[in-house]
Amino acid sequence: MAREQLGVLNALDVAKTQWYHFTAIVIAGMGFFTDAYDLFCISLVTKLLGRIYYTDYSKPKPGVLPPSVQSSVVGVALCGTLAGQLFFGWLGDKMGRKRVYGLTLMLMIGCSIASGLSFGNSPKSVMTTLCFFRFWLGFGIGGDYPLSATIMSEYANKKTRGAFIAAVFAMQGFGIMAGGIVALIVATAFDHKYKVPSYEENAEASMVLPAFDFVWRLILMFGAVPAALTFYWRMKMPETARYTALVAKNAKQAASDMSKVLQVEIESEEAKVQELSEDQTQQFGLFSREFAKRHGLHLVGTTTTWFLLDIAFYSQNLFQKDIFAAIGWIPHAKEMSAIHELYKVARAQTLIALFSTVPGYWFTVALIDYMGRFAIQLMGFFFMTVFMFALAIPYDHWTKKDNKIGFLVMYSLTFFFANFGPNATTFVVPAEIFPARLRSTCHGISAAAGKAGAIVGAFGFLYASQSKDPTKTDQGYPTGIGVKNSLIMLGVVNFLGIIFTLLVPESKGKSLEELSGEAEEGNPQSVEMGGSARTVPV
Repeated sequence: MAREQLGVLNALDVAKTQWYHFTAIVIAGMGFFTDAYDLFCISLVTKLLGRIYYTDYSKPKPGVLPPSVQSSVVGVALCGTLAGQLFFGWLGDKMGRKRVYGLTLMLMIGCSIASGLSFGNSPKSVMTTLCFFRFWLGFGIGGDYPLSATIMSEYANKKTRGAFIAAVFAMQGFGIMAGGIVALIVATAFDHKYKVPSYEENAEASMVLPAFDFVWRLILMFGAVPAALTFYWRMKMPETARYTALVAKNAKQAASDMSKVLQVEIESEEAKVQELSEDQTQQFGLFSREFAKRHGLHLVGTTTTWFLLDIAFYSQNLFQKDIFAAIGWIPHAKEMSAIHELYKVARAQTLIALFSTVPGYWFTVALIDYMGRFAIQLMGFFFMTVFMFALAIPYDHWTKKDNKIGFLVMYSLTFFFANFGPNATTFVVPAEIFPARLRSTCHGISAAAGKAGAIVGAFGFLYASQSKDPTKTDQGYPTGIGVKNSLIMLGVVNFLGIIFTLLVPESKGKSLEELSGEAEEGNPQSVEMGGSARTVPV
């Protein structure tokens, strides 16, 4: 039997789209803009770091980061993000979304700046400093995932909630693109000032030190700017009514906050909140049998699909420069100067983001409340599987000079359907289907599973994509299974995503309390999810 919903929550559910919705999207979204910029800009500068700190000018090729250093530099922020998602997700349910929100932003601002600094100038000291601060940068970024998603879901109305949460996540696309644009601007400025030859023409003259050492530092430190710009507005946001009423049990404060936001008079209903707090059927914890019965399969579905998605998504993003080099879209390193190589890698990332990544996100925003989360996620995984196999199986065909544009188009389509698909929906659904007192925690667990997949993708693809021919591997790397077989493995991973999506419920068109079971009295055995006929055990 459904209980009558609190007036303040009903007012949020039925509210027309207002200015405060867009304000919340921008405030939360700029955090995600910064997250994506900080996580993915490192892939732009790793080749430059290798040239600056590991080049032996007597060798025919410029230096690259040793395997252990490369994997640490790329993966350490992901490890920090995983830890931050678990910690801040839990803290967001204990202390409130808003109180923790400012802390994550301060950490991101400080560590973005510190990432561009170093203690000493030896390769070991620079890389150690970089890895240390990027871990803590990732820790702050990790907190942004559960908090931004939860805040947006709890502010939104039920009719357009999916679009609002997806719009916050879509700022990630602009962050990836901004990383490429900033790198292009910095590379162009330094190229105009220092017109240097390619490495094979004059190895020592192809790199100007210490000037070029400032390039990667400027790119990394720019990540502090968008985060700093939103700090004031993030601190002005009121706590969400769902946390204040359902978790903190303060009906008066919830009604007061939302009256100002919605600009309507809302009754505090303290008696109803007291009744909710005394309902023992809604007091189960995360590790209880009741949670396992109601939401266990949901959590398995959200964690596994995010895990599988991020193996493919981060492999493609963090190592697209290596894929482009393998098909010849980016010239061999010795044919470019250090700054030209940065420019070429940044241009490739920016074009991919502009024509596939960003449009994919906004297709999801436009259609998620019409098609539903389940359909978009299933479709996305299906087409990612199709295009990955279409790249991998005839891989030798794509490496021929005349077919590079075709490869680029197919590769872009895998990004498009990742973002018009599971990369967005895996972020949206965990913010909707769990109870308010566990929502941030469960989103953090789901997101952390995703980052575990990203770590598998980042470390695994780094080694797996190396050539089977020992004469063609990057300096210091053992032989791998090659790009072709690595792409086949990613195709299999995407196919598994289709299977596990069947565990994820449809959440379109219902209030958060209906989806989580908090609107039910007693102990219901099942609840119909969304606008479809799919039912799931709760």
